[in-house]
Amino acid sequence: MRYVYVILIAVLVTLTMIFSLQNLGSVTISFLSTSATLPLAVLVILVYAAGMVTGGSVLAILRSWIRRAGRRSS
Repeated sequence: MRYVYVILIAVLVTLTMIFSLQNLGSVTISFLSTSATLPLAVLVILVYAAGMVTGGSVLAILRSWIRRAGRRSS
């Protein structure tokens, strides 16, 4: 099963890289009073990385909650 996950991750990373390389135009992003202009490829990679970090954090929190719930019921 581990190999399936590795292959799935490799496919998703490959598709993300292909998408970002085909979209090299610049975009302007704004947040509060700050704005920045950067290539769309960089934005896609940053958003993808942020998603991995936050997704991993959510999974870690859920696992700890499940572990604690299991200890309380025993």
